[in-house]
Amino acid sequence: MQVRKLGEITHVPELRELTPEEQAEVYRLAKAAFTADDLQRFTELDEGFDMGDLLTSLEEKQKAYEAKS
Repeated sequence: MQVRKLGEITHVPELRELTPEEQAEVYRLAKAAFTADDLQRFTELDEGFDMGDLLTSLEEKQKAYEAKS
């Protein structure tokens, strides 16, 4: 079994139930693949976005949609 990053995946295998041993191996491999760079993303402050701007944008899109209908 191998843990791959999202960009490395070319196809998604068929889902199936994992045995407890396979599940433990998945957790072990994922933990080993988790790097300090991965952790760094969770320690940085995300500036986010202004909710007022988002709501204004959504309201404009809603009005445009309703005008089409």
